[in-house]
Amino acid sequence: MKKTLIGITVVGKDKEGIVANFTNFVFERKGNLERVNQNVIKGLFGMYLEASFTKKIDIKRFDSDLEKLGKQLHMEVNTHHESNSQKNIAVFVTKEPHCLQTLIRAQTRKELKGKIAVVIGTENTLSGMAKKAKLPFVLINEKNQDKAEAKIIQVCKKYDVDLIALARYMRILTPNFVWRYPNRIINIHPSLLPAFPGAMAYAQAFERGTKIIGVTSHYVTENLDQGPIIFQDSFSVKPEHTLESIKRAGQKLEAEVLLKAVRMHLADKLEVRWRKVHTK
Repeated sequence: MKKTLIGITVVGKDKEGIVANFTNFVFERKGNLERVNQNVIKGLFGMYLEASFTKKIDIKRFDSDLEKLGKQLHMEVNTHHESNSQKNIAVFVTKEPHCLQTLIRAQTRKELKGKIAVVIGTENTLSGMAKKAKLPFVLINEKNQDKAEAKIIQVCKKYDVDLIALARYMRILTPNFVWRYPNRIINIHPSLLPAFPGAMAYAQAFERGTKIIGVTSHYVTENLDQGPIIFQDSFSVKPEHTLESIKRAGQKLEAEVLLKAVRMHLADKLEVRWRKVHTK
């Protein structure tokens, strides 16, 4: 029997009874819980529920009732409905062009089961690239990350974003944002995690005389660069390689690995279970 799957995210100030209220909401509507993940960091509560329904359900009424419950409990609630329709992608960028360029090229060649709906940048460096591809570009250069993320959330809602690709986006997303898009934010990191974390991975690898350098794509969690790994690839470092040639090779691989992860996600080939990504 065909099931209707609804993902529910709940974010707000931690308090008693939140989990019970939302699980009961699902049970009262004859739904089953496929998964429940919750976390609390510094008084901020985040939860993701995935509910399934075997009987026909009025989606609009479900969303409306859920929104009312959220308001009663002073929690921000959002739903995500799985469908076969084309998924909308938001690409977050700073100034490095290679990943955005590769994603745009893939879309032009119709290699994505989705579309880039918006490009969000922390600076204007890549606005021209986006505009040339006839993609909306939104500049959000707010220094305060909480204020920046409040604006980003509104943009993502406006463009009905299903998936976020961090294309060398050089800001750290907070749990308040990450929890709203569970297993729907993809990042890439140079080096085979967690050997060389942080922004200077290539320099660290070069200084340590690494013989193989890789790139990891992973889903983003509240733990920096520690999310479930989607795909990894690598290249050999030869004695004649300089730091600059390593960076060039690494950037090319970064774009390829990010594209592969995005394509796998859009094709519904990935499932996260027990903090591991399984390929369907």
